[in-house]
Amino acid sequence: MRVTGAAGRRGGLRLAMCAASILALVAAGRPAPAQPRPVVHIVPIHGMIDMGLAPFVQRILDEAARDSASAVILDINTFGGRVDAAVLIRDALLSSRVRTVAFINRRAISAGALISLAAERIVIADGGTIGAATPVQLGQTGSEPGAVQEKSVSYVRKEFRATADARKRPALIAEAMVDADVVIPGVIEKGKLLTLTTEEALKHGVADFRANSLDVVLSQLSLSGAERRHFAPNWGENLVRLITHPIVASLLLSVAMLGIFVEIRTPGFGVPGALGLASLALVLGGHWMVQLVGWEELLLVGLGLTLLGLEVFVIPGFGIAGIAGLAAVLAGLTMALVGQGATIRTLANAAGRVSLSVLVSLAAGMLLIRYLPRLPVGRRLMLETELSAGGGYASAPERDRNWLGQVGRTTSPLRPAGIAEIDGARIDVVSEGELIEAGTTIVVSRVDGNRIVVRRHRRNHGKD
Repeated sequence: MRVTGAAGRRGGLRLAMCAASILALVAAGRPAPAQPRPVVHIVPIHGMIDMGLAPFVQRILDEAARDSASAVILDINTFGGRVDAAVLIRDALLSSRVRTVAFINRRAISAGALISLAAERIVIADGGTIGAATPVQLGQTGSEPGAVQEKSVSYVRKEFRATADARKRPALIAEAMVDADVVIPGVIEKGKLLTLTTEEALKHGVADFRANSLDVVLSQLSLSGAERRHFAPNWGENLVRLITHPIVASLLLSVAMLGIFVEIRTPGFGVPGALGLASLALVLGGHWMVQLVGWEELLLVGLGLTLLGLEVFVIPGFGIAGIAGLAAVLAGLTMALVGQGATIRTLANAAGRVSLSVLVSLAAGMLLIRYLPRLPVGRRLMLETELSAGGGYASAPERDRNWLGQVGRTTSPLRPAGIAEIDGARIDVVSEGELIEAGTTIVVSRVDGNRIVVRRHRRNHGKD
């Protein structure tokens, strides 16, 4: 019995070993599960850095996080641009969950230097440069840009230092790129801004390694076989970049103010008002997308337009409501044009741009209202078809036709409707589209149905 039991156990052991050997052979014959190919997102930072670039970079960082990308590489070649735009990009890079790499090929100057310092790693090509980031304030047309006041320099300097500290880079080197008063013995003397070459950036620990191509960058990051996904701004981001350009924004503001002004001075609601509101919506919407406009600016502009509407259509004259409305609109639009780190001088320049747009639109509106009806184009826009009584149209009452050619005086502003006193009688009249102040001598130019149309009397025309 013992022998038989021992033999059975030995047989069972042999069977188990055979089964294990067969399973091992089967497992060895199966192919190993394929490892997912790493993905790299490549973002170009070329040319001027403007406010429209920030939402583009943020979009790519968000997509990289959703795709579990191995890295986001910023291909940088820029002389700089708006500091407030660079600050938004800097914040996005510091909070990104994806590894970020700045590939400086060939320069990262001014705002480009701040973006580079915000990346986890900096790679620089031979002949590259990084630095020279003192903020400048654009002067008047034809003049040279000048350095801004100390407050703005201090703000940008602290942004550079905080960014360098966050990425464990030499903070004093970063400050020297912004402030000419920073002295680093053997590196930079007082009165000069620091710009580092490729060798100097590697020597002082600003850059991590050098590379002359994207292939070398990926090789150094152990991502040679990674899938490369190149990105470019979409049409919406390009539109935002266009709208937020200072020149385009000023033109849109002028068109907006001109359309609103002409609409106020003419009866009904037509093309000028729609064009003005659309232009204003483009300005505010574009700056909303780049985080320059918030609820405060929208509420200010909305309140200002409401007060102006009350002043024009409800309250006679031009008083507190009109002044407050104009001030609210100017303040809201001024705040919409400036970003983080704005100084008093920056705000003053933005207010000047908005005020200039308003003045240009007012002047253009006055000329348009006064001279357009006299031009061939304006006459073609006027309805000249005769509406005869024989065709079923009612003519003006005989008593109203008696006012034709009569001279009187306005007792209320005509906007364009109002009240005038003619031959001792107070009658409802309407101007030919222009604003006529109370107390102005007028003459009845025509009678259309039950509308008595007046214009300034020729005697006053030369003074008004």
